[in-house]
Amino acid sequence: MSRPPTFTPPPGTRARVLETARGDFAVLDAAPARTTGGVKGSALLLPGFTGSKEDFIALLRPLADAGYRAVAVDGRGQYESDGPDDESAYSLGELARDVLAQAAALDDPPGTPLHLVGHSLGGLIARTAALAAPAGTFASLTLMSSGPGRIAPSQRTRATLLTDALAAHSMATVWEAMRAMDPPEDAEVNGGADSDALRTRWLRNSPAQLIATGRQLCVEPDRVAELAALALPVHVLSGERDDTWPVPLLDDMARRLGAHRTVVTGADHSPNTDRPEATATALVSFWDRTR
Repeated sequence: MSRPPTFTPPPGTRARVLETARGDFAVLDAAPARTTGGVKGSALLLPGFTGSKEDFIALLRPLADAGYRAVAVDGRGQYESDGPDDESAYSLGELARDVLAQAAALDDPPGTPLHLVGHSLGGLIARTAALAAPAGTFASLTLMSSGPGRIAPSQRTRATLLTDALAAHSMATVWEAMRAMDPPEDAEVNGGADSDALRTRWLRNSPAQLIATGRQLCVEPDRVAELAALALPVHVLSGERDDTWPVPLLDDMARRLGAHRTVVTGADHSPNTDRPEATATALVSFWDRTR
């Protein structure tokens, strides 16, 4: 059972708007302190389906303390970033072009390595961006709990039920229905201190974004061979349990990519919230290897 994110940014993190050629995006921006010996690089962190930049809050300070500027982003139509009502605006190609614009808008000194990290759906978006990017745009790509193609059959059923419900009902009605269907252990977690924040985040998502990306999760093709052809260091990171993309499938994807592989013990589909310290250590270790 994955833990919900916290919604309180750590000290030294700026909640701000990143202005890009493709619009404005809400970000959490954590920079290394001057006493750490300089900036090793930057990381752009993309959240998953129904998620937001807050899913990375527990990673921001450890990454910054290790010398990496960490910028977590709400994509278009996610939480605090506005988005249109047109579902076509949320194709992976459009979302990937947003990522390239976000990368270009960071004010890092020339030559600063930029590492791309995508969790779950964010991994599919990150992969699409990496495939479309000019050579040298990204120093590495980390696919966090994100598989080679469409999600597992049981999760396709859940995603289809959700997208069908969103097409017919209000966001508030769907939220209440989802909470009513929570198993007891999840109901206890989701009823904690951040329950109001979770509901607010849900209500601020664009329904068109959720419908379009939920459907894409059910049909995304396997693009591992295309990614393997890039001269780009890749890291496949996951928890030791995952019902969205089974862990053996992630193991096989890493083998096909020739990728670095990390399995975070004690974590499920969201190692970024389940075991943030171990996840941050794994990310930093991989990035340090690419320098």
